[in-house]
Amino acid sequence: MKKIISVLMVAVCLMMAAPVQAQLHLGVKGGLNLSKVSFSKSDWKGDNKTGWFVGPMAEFTLPIVGIGADVAALYSQTDLAAKGYEVDAKLKTIEIPVNLKWSFGMGSMLGAYIAAGPQFGFNIGNKNGFMDYELKKHNTTFNVGAGLKLIRHLQLGVNYNFALSHTATIDVNEYETIKIKNNTWQVSLAYLF
Repeated sequence: MKKIISVLMVAVCLMMAAPVQAQLHLGVKGGLNLSKVSFSKSDWKGDNKTGWFVGPMAEFTLPIVGIGADVAALYSQTDLAAKGYEVDAKLKTIEIPVNLKWSFGMGSMLGAYIAAGPQFGFNIGNKNGFMDYELKKHNTTFNVGAGLKLIRHLQLGVNYNFALSHTATIDVNEYETIKIKNNTWQVSLAYLF
């Protein structure tokens, strides 16, 4: 029992001696969306579409263990057009990713991270697209990603967003509705102050 108490006392003293101050960094983030649209009806095909996103972000990290979170408010544009249709079907949203992030360093000038968490999207564009698209007011995706931290201020990352629900529906006729899902690869560059 004395050994356990001694070990606990040493651990408490080490934790008190270490500078365990959480770090909060604010910054801006932007990048490229590469979306793959899928339709619930087999004769409709989705195509890879590019879009973009930009907005402010915040990162909170516990320096000793490298675990933290990052949150952003991103204006995002993606295209939901079916393959072969040359029409404007842009989805304009505010995306709020909330990721749990584990960072590990390879020195003071280079580090890496992995991240995962939900992303909440709110439609701020048209609610109806072309061909009777009915765009949802909000949707949820799940992010997984990784990246590099360069010279303490830059972050280069890659995320994949899995759609957890459909993004839009199309009423083909009164008996048939097609659901649309949108999965997205994102390549991002962030600058933290």
